Formats: sequence, C-alpha cells, structure tokens
Amino acid sequence: MRALNQRAVLDRLRLEGPSTRPQIAKETGLSKPTVGQALLDLERHGLVRPVGRTTAGPGRSAVVYEPNPAAAHVLGVDIGRQRIRAAVSDLAGSVIARVDERNRCRSADSLVRKVRELAVRTVNDAGLELDDVITKVVGSPGVPDTRGRGMHHAPNLPGWERKGLLDELEDVLGPGLVVENDANLAAVGEMEFGVAKGIGVFVTVTVGTGIGMGIVIDGQLFRGAHGAAGEVGYLPYPESKEDPRVRGQFEGAAAAHSVVDRAKAIGLTQVRSAREVFVLAKSGDTRALEVVHDEAERLAYLVASVSAVLDPELVVLSGGVGTNIELLQEPMDLALRRTTPLVPRIVAGELGDGAVLSGALAVGLTAARDLVFDQREAITL
Repeated sequence: MRALNQRAVLDRLRLEGPSTRPQIAKETGLSKPTVGQALLDLERHGLVRPVGRTTAGPGRSAVVYEPNPAAAHVLGVDIGRQRIRAAVSDLAGSVIARVDERNRCRSADSLVRKVRELAVRTVNDAGLELDDVITKVVGSPGVPDTRGRGMHHAPNLPGWERKGLLDELEDVLGPGLVVENDANLAAVGEMEFGVAKGIGVFVTVTVGTGIGMGIVIDGQLFRGAHGAAGEVGYLPYPESKEDPRVRGQFEGAAAAHSVVDRAKAIGLTQVRSAREVFVLAKSGDTRALEVVHDEAERLAYLVASVSAVLDPELVVLSGGVGTNIELLQEPMDLALRRTTPLVPRIVAGELGDGAVLSGALAVGLTAARDLVFDQREAITL
C-alpha cells in the first residue's frame, strides 16, 4: 500500500506539475499524513525534490514539490541512411545534449562502431557516462527480430539484416536497450510532441531514402503479428521494376532515388538529390513540377490504400521528401478525390528531422520512469 501511495503521488506530480502536500491530498483523495509520508520517501530516494514554498493566500506557506528531473537520463539514437542522430534527455524530457552526423558507414560493423561513438560523445556532452543512462532507444529502418536478434527489411543499410545485430548493439550500448522501427518512433514523436497530439487513429508516412509508416490505433502503436505493420514500401506497384524479394516495389517507385531518376529522365540531368528537385519546383521549374506532381500521385496511391484499410483521421508526412507538403498536398488531394471517397486530412509533421529522435526519447522516458520507481531502495513498512 505504501508503494501504491508513492506511485499515486509521483504520477500526480508528473501529470499536473509542481504541487503542495495539501493540493496533492485534495486531488488524489489520500490523507495529508499519507501524502506527507509518500513525499518523504520519494524525496529520500531522489525521485522528487522541493522547489520552493507557496507565498500567496492566508495561513502558513507550504513546500512545493516536483519530480526530480535528474533522477534518471535516457538516450535516443536515430539511425538513418544519410544521417545518425543521438540525444540525451533528463526525466522531465528536457534534451540536454544532441549530436547529429552524416552516416558515411558502408558496413554493419562500422555502423555499430559509429553508433557507439556517437552515444558516448552525446552522454559525455551531457556530463554523464553511458552506464549512467537507464534506458537507450535506437530507431532504425527495418523490423526487429527478437528471436534471431537481427533486423528484417532494411535493404538501405548494408549488412544490417544479419543475425545477432541486436546483441551487438546491446554489447556496445549496454543494458536497457530497445530497438524500434524508425517510422514507428516518428509516429510516437508526432503523437507525444507534434501534430498528432490527441489524435486516436493516424499514420505517419516517412518518405526519404526509404518509405515506411507508423500506425497508431486508439493511441497505441500497431505493429502487426510479426512487427511488419507499416512496411508500406512493399506494397505492389505496377510501374516498379524492383525485385520485391530485395526492395519493395512501392519504395522503388516513390522513394527519394526514384524522384531523382524521374527528374533525370526528363532532362534535369544536373540534379543529385530529391531535395534539389523540390528546390527547382519551388522556383517554378516546369519539369521539376512535373516530377513533383508524379510523386504526389504515387503518394496518393499509398494514402488511398491505407485509408481503405485503416480509415485514419490524419496522415502525417515526414522524411526528406514528405516534408514538402506545400508542393505535394494539392496534387495529392486531387489524385485522391479522383480515386476514392476516403480522403483523410494530410499534414506535414511538426518535428521535421527530429521526429524519430523525439519518439525514441518518449519511449525511453516511459520505460525510465517505471524503472527508477521499481529500482528505488526497499522501503521498510
């Protein structure tokens, strides 16, 4: 019962912010002595701290308490084909260190080493050691395989699908590691901190080097029977020449490299990236606009397919291609209305290239808050 009372008090402080003992007692229904003892125990274990006293109103002032943000720290890592990002946050969710680098790795071995290097550098920037971090969450393309301890469906990262990869990551990052699909984490990030707050059913579609989708149903991530829900890059697409055993047909038809290929095919031979195509389109280049409209129609095909199955309230576009909503939205809407009566609201993500990292920290914080409470010293009843 004592532990339950402590948890009720701690949850109240986390949800509602700094409060006094009388306020907590009133809102939880616990007695003032019970709340006082719970606060005493939580403070002794470093989970709450006093932050001042009330000054307004009649009577004696009261001590104001808040959760101690330094009680634990979490590490988030976003592994992308082009960039690797890492961040450390305290238990309040405040980011206290972040590192962002190009991914120049050409093998799984070098990428594992780079992840370790960035993780150590980031926690050191935060004034910590890696062992001080209670949870670590890594976002990666592909589907984690907990039985084979590897990743499936990650063709854009050479060697990343080998067995034992998850154990290798745990060896270099330490215990408390969670590896999650990057599109899933982007969805969590937008749900917790971005444009999808308060939305029960939505999808986040990431379009960049690859294509993925995070699915949220009733406020919870939906992973499917084998963790592959949202691997929409594998949707069949008649115009694609990709071998579906290697790379998904739809990913081959609509990811960033296909934007560049289509641009070069109609005479924009100087472009080297999808970003350059969209920059040209924004300047009014008619050939670039043609490529963008084609990309919008392909993405509309994806949204129509997803809408017929999931009926999402919201579709969030993210990734290097997906963030160009000002160019994509109108042709996507037109294409959708030509093909289906199921037209969800389509918006750009609010978190930009930080969506996966934000989701990783959110997942890490949820786990860390439970762990620091469970790992507190045994309390003598």
